[in-house]
Amino acid sequence: MSKYAGEEVLVVTRALLDEIGSFTGVRTEGLDGAVAKLLDPANHFFMDRAAAEEDPGHKQLIPYCIFRCGDRILHYTRGKAGGESRLHAKISVGVGGHVNPVDMGENRKGSDAYHAAVTREIEEELDLPEKHEHRIIALLNDESNPVGQVHLGIVHLVDLKSDAVASREDALTDLGFTPLEELAGPMFDRLETWSQFCIRYLADEPG
Repeated sequence: MSKYAGEEVLVVTRALLDEIGSFTGVRTEGLDGAVAKLLDPANHFFMDRAAAEEDPGHKQLIPYCIFRCGDRILHYTRGKAGGESRLHAKISVGVGGHVNPVDMGENRKGSDAYHAAVTREIEEELDLPEKHEHRIIALLNDESNPVGQVHLGIVHLVDLKSDAVASREDALTDLGFTPLEELAGPMFDRLETWSQFCIRYLADEPG
């Protein structure tokens, strides 16, 4: 029996990514148009996760939410309770997960369903001290490893006034905030690949 227990996840075809413009790392150019195409109901559909994890011909859409408090970034260590065993023990700055059919409730479609999934993932994984708004700042892609080959990240940034954040999941251990400068320096090699791309981008971001 599959470890994913029949889970279905939202995917786009690799052909759509090629049409938008394939890339490696963080992409901000033409962001609004690219996101609109990805979240257009005509361009995405649900696929069995077990099949999707082994099929580089499709990309699973993954909200990847970064939480910032002043000059510090929230990070955690991926524990064994997490669904992706290939990332265990890596430090991550991204909170999020797959978009599932449950997010299509109340006749939501396209971007509405996607943003419902983002809210659900955040509320399932973190206890936040305040209301929050998340904004999409980039797309994220990495073809250098089996995990990256079947996933496409949509990067969200959430600015918080308080760092009183707690984990609601066993998979998120050693939760804490660390200055961006330190994550981009001494801790950089311990980050998962997606987090390295994001930290490098934020460290180089003007202002």
